[in-house]
Amino acid sequence: MNLKNLPIETIEALLDALNVDISFVDHEDRVAYFNTPREGRIFPRTKMDLGRKVQNCHPPQSLDKVNAILNGFKTGTLDKAPFWIQHKGRFIKIDYFPVRDKDGTYLGTVEITQDITEARSLEGEKRLL
Repeated sequence: MNLKNLPIETIEALLDALNVDISFVDHEDRVAYFNTPREGRIFPRTKMDLGRKVQNCHPPQSLDKVNAILNGFKTGTLDKAPFWIQHKGRFIKIDYFPVRDKDGTYLGTVEITQDITEARSLEGEKRLL
């Protein structure tokens, strides 16, 4: 089964069920999608963010880095951009990836933000069996 067989409502519910913030920026650098995880987003977004240039969603001092990442994804010289920060006492991992179609055409960028505070302290194993 592939996603074409799933109703859009199911796909949205699936993405909202994940404990990560997902944002998609289209090939024109406009915010085109973000999920709404059950536990809330680490960095809140509103419907007003949809259609906005992603550069307007970041602090001015980070614009050079944002543009460098987007340009690297567009030209194919960059295939990921990982970051991690301390935010409100939590350890946050932020990953950016280019999204391409099957022919390699750049469609946009996906941002995955996750609170990995607890994951950093895991030891040993916890298995289903």
